[in-house]
Amino acid sequence: MSYKQLLNNIRALVFDVDGVLTNGQVLVTTDGEMLRSMNIKDGYALKTAVDQGMLVCIISGGSNEGVRKRLMGLGVKHIHLGANNKVSLLEAFIETHNLQPEQIVYMGDDLPDLQVMQMVGLPCCPQDAAPEVKKVSRYVSHKDGGTGCVRDVIEQVLKVQAKWPVDAGIDARYD
Repeated sequence: MSYKQLLNNIRALVFDVDGVLTNGQVLVTTDGEMLRSMNIKDGYALKTAVDQGMLVCIISGGSNEGVRKRLMGLGVKHIHLGANNKVSLLEAFIETHNLQPEQIVYMGDDLPDLQVMQMVGLPCCPQDAAPEVKKVSRYVSHKDGGTGCVRDVIEQVLKVQAKWPVDAGIDARYD
């Protein structure tokens, strides 16, 4: 079965941060602060998904508060940073929102994501993900982490569901 056949049933989008929403690199300041870069097109897609009623959840081992502020500014309500146990956080999210595995996309890029990716109906990854992650992914984006892979997946889901702004007749301007 093609992954495209699963897109219409998706209700929840779950993402890792480093290597997915970022390119996996950190800039370290002289004070030891770690800075990350995020793609504006991924941000637009996240905001659009939230605005269209999709459940969006972030589960990341990283704990950068700047990342939390950015995601909150996009309307993401379910943000779990510093996650030591991604499985229990995903299980709680599933239970809270009465989700079935086939209703969930999870995009991860490295070994800490493997176990949670195997819990969802549509595991995805960026083009530059670890080989082990690519192996369990139903969809591998043509984009690398931090360069629009999140937008790629969200846009596909929302287009199939006629919720992407152009397809749904929504004014696509965000001022």
